[in-house]
Amino acid sequence: MLYRNCIKRIIDIVGALVGLVLFFPIMIVISLWIKLVSPEGPIFADIPERVGKGKKSFHFYKFRSMYPNSHDILVKDVQLYEKYVRNNYKLDSEEDPRIIKGGVFIRKSSFDELPQFINILKGEMSLVGPRAYYFFELDEQTKRFPEASKYLDKVLSVKPGLTGLWQVSGRSEIGFVDRVKLDAEYAEKYSFLYDLWLVLKTPYVVLTRKGAF
Repeated sequence: MLYRNCIKRIIDIVGALVGLVLFFPIMIVISLWIKLVSPEGPIFADIPERVGKGKKSFHFYKFRSMYPNSHDILVKDVQLYEKYVRNNYKLDSEEDPRIIKGGVFIRKSSFDELPQFINILKGEMSLVGPRAYYFFELDEQTKRFPEASKYLDKVLSVKPGLTGLWQVSGRSEIGFVDRVKLDAEYAEKYSFLYDLWLVLKTPYVVLTRKGAF
């Protein structure tokens, strides 16, 4: 297990460095665009802490595709928030009033996820792993679906990933219980070849939007 984790960490560091170099021009363009269309806010999204390995909290880097304080706005809008929760903490981009100009493209192309290479370098995430859940998401969803609780220890035994099994298996279309089952399945059997297969499958999913990235 120790050997497997060491190899995974080395691959994460190399992969994150390559990713940052490869996507650096795109990241610069997106940063400039965000400040152009929404100068009052930061480049990175101001979002709640995410749940990491061992239930340790960490700051999740993501390009901002919404107006500032969008989460607070969402919580205050009771009907919209209820719909957000019912839809597995998602809203259709086309009907979401929080999204800035060009934000739909940034999200659907998954370019908003590129700063997570920083999380990977810091050791908070991996290239491949389970979803990086919100604390409030786990709390609220396990109350609604108690049967999901039995999978969480396994899910939280590994680092969350930039991509993973649930991300290439349907993503937004997958309900919470099935999602944590997939995450637990990944945590149980991850390996170098399995990670490689998921990484190679990810571009197809992003380009075809089969997983609603």
